[in-house]
Amino acid sequence: MARIICITNQKGGVGKTTTTVNLSSCLAAAEKRTLLIDMDPQGNSTSGVGINKNECELTAYNVLMGEATVAEAMKPTELDKLFCVPANGNLIGAEVELVAMDERETRLKDALMLVAGQFDYILIDCPPSLGFLTLNALTAAHSVLIPVQSEYYALEGLSSLMDTVERVKESLNPELEIEGALLTMYDSRTKLASQVSEEVRKYFGTKVYNTVIPRNVQLSESPSYGKPIILYDIRSSGAQAYLNLTKEIINHG
Repeated sequence: MARIICITNQKGGVGKTTTTVNLSSCLAAAEKRTLLIDMDPQGNSTSGVGINKNECELTAYNVLMGEATVAEAMKPTELDKLFCVPANGNLIGAEVELVAMDERETRLKDALMLVAGQFDYILIDCPPSLGFLTLNALTAAHSVLIPVQSEYYALEGLSSLMDTVERVKESLNPELEIEGALLTMYDSRTKLASQVSEEVRKYFGTKVYNTVIPRNVQLSESPSYGKPIILYDIRSSGAQAYLNLTKEIINHG
């Protein structure tokens, strides 16, 4: 059965999508059959693995509405073992429509149960909010991976996220745990980065990954080519960091 990891932080611009795209790609390159679920209406994870989000007839929206199965909506990528359930602007409507639906928090979980046996890992990219899309992801997941930007206010909003995780664990998903906190956009030349690292390690303790994701030009460029970093420039420091993170996650499992 697949290990389902939700990648979330209600703060935007912290590297959620970069992490989802590149971790899922590295897992696939490591011969792990991997499914990426894009739950962000911006659809950046979708385009990040080379899928044109505007040409997708079936997306995560249709899965949540019960109009399509995950198997019907998922698409192949350049990597043989990586598949993606895409997202586009249609998903914005799901936040509103889910309010009136039965079992609105468990619709993604129920849909994933039908395909969980076909994958080693399922990674869910969340929007930068704590609405019904993120709630569905948290309810479906075994664990939460939290990217934390190595900048001022890095821990801002994390207490709200942790409260939400705790509430979901108590009421909807008792198996949910913290997979880990990942320091992103790390610049080892600055004193600030080491100060943030210390704060994050105080907050999360042993749940902080040894791997840190550096600021890296190639990581910033690769999405515009619709390629994960390992297909864009595997020699870059960004690619090597995500390969190291992948090893940590596989070994932890």
